Amino acid sequence: GNKVITTSGGGALVSENEEVIRKSRFLATQARDQAPHYQHSVIGYNYRMSNICAAIGRGQMEVLNQRIESRRNNFNYYNNRLGALENCSFLQEPAGYYSNRWLSTMLIEASNTKADTTAIRLELEKHQIESRPLWKPLHLQPVFKHHPAFINGVSEQLFTKGLCLPSGSALTEAQLNHICTIIESNTIN
Repeated sequence: GNKVITTSGGGALVSENEEVIRKSRFLATQARDQAPHYQHSVIGYNYRMSNICAAIGRGQMEVLNQRIESRRNNFNYYNNRLGALENCSFLQEPAGYYSNRWLSTMLIEASNTKADTTAIRLELEKHQIESRPLWKPLHLQPVFKHHPAFINGVSEQLFTKGLCLPSGSALTEAQLNHICTIIESNTIN
C-alpha cells in the first residue's frame, strides 16, 4: 500500500543488460539446472510472478508518472512547510539525481524542540495518522546482535532523529495541512 505502484507480492526488474536478465530469471525460477530431474548447483528462489500480478503491474505502469508526481508534491509540501522550522530538515536530492520520493522522511533535532520523533509520532497516532521512525539499523536488530558491524554513528543518528511521514499518492492538500499543523504544534519552541 505504501509503494508508488504495486504488483501485490511481486516486483519487476528492468535492465538493458542481457546477462543480468538471464541470471535473474535463472535465480527467480529456483536456479534449476538444465536436467530432466530437479537439480540445483546454486541456491535459487521461487520469485516468479503470477500472470495476474504481472498484468496489474503493467497496468500500473500507465500511472507511474502521476504517482511519482504526487509523491514528489507530498515531499515538496512537507519540505516547504516543515523544512522552514528551525528544528526540522529534509534530505535533498543530490545534484543530477531525481528521486521518486516514495517516502517522505524528516529529521528532527530534539535539542532544539519541545518534542522528539517519538512524541510527534504518538501525537499523530492520537489523530489516527500513521508515521514511523526511520529504519532501525541492522546491527541494533536482535537477530543480528552477535554479528560484526561496521559503525560510524550515522545510522543510529538517523534512527533517533528520523520520522517517516504519510506519503501516499492519494493524500490531499487538506490532509497534508492537517499533518503539518499537528507536527508544527509539537515542534515549535
